[in-house]
Amino acid sequence: MSNLLEIQGLFKNYDNIQALNNVNLSISPGHITGLLGPNGSGKTTLIKIICGLLRPSSGTVLVDGNPIGPKSKALISYLPDKTYLSNNMTILSVIEMFKDFYDDFDDNRAYEMLNSLNIDPRRKLKTLSKGNKEKVQLILVMSRRAKLYILDEPIAGVDPAARDYILRTIISNYDPSASIIISTHLIADIEPVLDEVIFLQNGYIRLYQPVDDIRANTGKSVDEFFREVYRC
Repeated sequence: MSNLLEIQGLFKNYDNIQALNNVNLSISPGHITGLLGPNGSGKTTLIKIICGLLRPSSGTVLVDGNPIGPKSKALISYLPDKTYLSNNMTILSVIEMFKDFYDDFDDNRAYEMLNSLNIDPRRKLKTLSKGNKEKVQLILVMSRRAKLYILDEPIAGVDPAARDYILRTIISNYDPSASIIISTHLIADIEPVLDEVIFLQNGYIRLYQPVDDIRANTGKSVDEFFREVYRC
């Protein structure tokens, strides 16, 4: 089986700052991967390069065999850490926008998830609680039939009940031939859904390993091991 994401010799420099340092990474279909590291480790830079929002200084990135460009972007469904949607838009209008913009957007799936939450699609985003707004944004992203889902801090700042719903939505709404990359600081909350983790530090990959191997080899949870590695 070919890799869904293939990164080789990736560097990114900002003036005299090296944000990514010789990153090499292969992710195959059907995995949920945690992208973990302290602030400034390079997580957001890596995500933006994969999504085509930043250009690397050097190196190659392939998404399902496609270099970064229109074809690769069409395969990625991205949830940024900050919303880009207008608070004055209704949920219905946002769904229609996604439907027009993305050929793989499944509006039936979106409405089913909204109905399960008793969220009226006629409501404006500004009338929603923070938790419900986060859920709506995730519903939009997971309603695409994408190959690669990239979620940047999907559970930050929401209550435990909202986190549980978000995690269930992530697990139940992606195809086994797709993969998900989740960047988060809330490792203990997200750990139960992860298949593997990447530890980034100072722009390079310190560890890339299945979570079961970490638990078996260290006798610790991923969260405990992360704290030990980074001495948090």
